[in-house]
This record gives sequence, C-alpha cells and structure tokens, in this order.
Amino acid sequence: MSINDFAKVCLFSQMNGVITLDGKPVTNAKLVRTVKLSKPDSDETHTDAQGNFEFPAKFTRSIGKHLPQEFASNQDITVHHNGKQYKMWSAVKRTPDENSESRGKPLVVACELNSEETLIKVNNSPIFSLCTWDVEPDKKRNVF
Repeated sequence: MSINDFAKVCLFSQMNGVITLDGKPVTNAKLVRTVKLSKPDSDETHTDAQGNFEFPAKFTRSIGKHLPQEFASNQDITVHHNGKQYKMWSAVKRTPDENSESRGKPLVVACELNSEETLIKVNNSPIFSLCTWDVEPDKKRNVF
C-alpha cells in the first residue's frame, strides 16, 4: 500500500454495461450517479448508439476506514430517457473495497428498463436494480 492509498475508500466501483428498453439499445440516455458517504456527490454519463455506458470508479479518503465503525456508502443511478426517469440502481455499499458489488469481479451490467426491480444482497449490501451482472448473491439465512 502506498501513501497515496492511505484512507482511500471506494464509494462506487467502476461500472460499465448496456441499457435496453424492450430489448432494444437505448441511445443517448442520460445516467446520473449519486454517491453519499458523508455528503452527496453526483456525476453523469450518456449511452452511445449501442446503449453502452461507463462510469469510472468513485473514490474518496476517509479516516473512518481505519476506525472501528461501519462503512456505508449510498449508491443511486437514474436513467433519463424520452421524458421518463428510471431508477436503475439503488444500494448501500458496506465495504470500502473496489468491486465489492460483484465479489471482486469487474462490475459489468445489462439493464432492461422495463424489467421488474429485484433485490439481492452481495457482501451483506442490499442492491435494488433493473440490472443483471455476474455475481453470486449472499446465501439466504433462516431466521427463527
């Protein structure tokens, strides 16, 4: 670990993928990503002619990384297309490691805007999404 990595935490891993609507690529849609650890921060990107998009990883420095406290970064992505707004991703990232949303693999998603929102937990982090990606969800626990 270099001195530049001290207290560095990943709020949202790099994400790339494709957006479709009724199976067809969504072109020139605006995607707005918002993260919040201590204060909100937003950025945006657009889909290309094939519906592809990419967000770089979002990092910050937090001394909390080295203190005995819970890490919780709120993550949201909305898609704006043809006057409609779709909530594509809403999660709470509970580990400061990059790619924890996909158990260490690159976060590559396929998102169908007309699909049902699903809830999965990955590394004990709840993710509500219109997307699918290569990840094995946490095993469900029996509660008595």
